[in-house]
This record gives sequence, structure tokens and C-alpha cells, in this order.
Amino acid sequence: MKTRLVALPCALLLAAVAMPVSAGGPITCKLTFNLAGWSVFYKTASGTGTVTCDNGQSMPVRIRAKGGGLTVGKSRINDGRGEFSGVYNINDVLGAYASSEAHAGAAKSAKAMAMTKGSVSLALAGKGEGWDLGIAFGKFVIER
Repeated sequence: MKTRLVALPCALLLAAVAMPVSAGGPITCKLTFNLAGWSVFYKTASGTGTVTCDNGQSMPVRIRAKGGGLTVGKSRINDGRGEFSGVYNINDVLGAYASSEAHAGAAKSAKAMAMTKGSVSLALAGKGEGWDLGIAFGKFVIER
């Protein structure tokens, strides 16, 4: 009987120590990226970036953007910036975001977009080079 009384509290203590600690609240994550692409009715772009969070986590990512609409152009964004909201774990940023945009630019241009994936939102801003004109809808995918 005494063995069971001692074993149960020890087992509960070991289970509590083995469980991961979670802050419980959202974390702030940011994205820095480079992206290049083209469009003629169908829009495609790809690039790379890094996600960093205020809890010390960091992850290199690949980015793909695809969609269609009334659009034409060729552009490149260097040193783009993004900020996520609704993130509780760095892996929450991975996946496909629904996006829509209206764009126009020649030579040097600036772009800003807001998109969502469930409860996670992403606001992007960047300056780039190229020319583009149109309205496009599609998805913005972030992968490891």
C-alpha cells in the first residue's frame, strides 16, 4: 500500500516535468523575404525568406505566390517585410494564405498586401523593381 502512495505522486511529477511549457498567448513573428515573378493573366512568383519570432524561434522558408486575374507584368521585391498575427507557434505561419491585390508600378514600385489563413493573418510590404498592372487573386504559400 505504501508503495502505491509514493509511486502515484512521483508519476504525476514526472508527467508534469515531461510536458512542454507553453506561454499560452500569441507570439509576434516577422518575415523578411525576396520575391520575383511575372504575370500575363496568370501570376506566379517565388522566393525565399526567414521567419523570426519574439520567443527566439527562427525558420528559413520558401515562398510561392500563384493566381490569376487581369494582370500583366514582371517584378522583383528585395528585402520585403511581413508581420504575422494570431500565431501561437512558429509552425502556424506555414501554409497557404488567400490573397487579393491591385497593383500598378513602373521602374521602382512599392507593394502592400494583407492576407489570411484561418486565424493567422499576414501583412506584407516591400519595394521592388519592374513593371506591373492589374488585379489578381490567388494564394501565397509559405513552406519550410
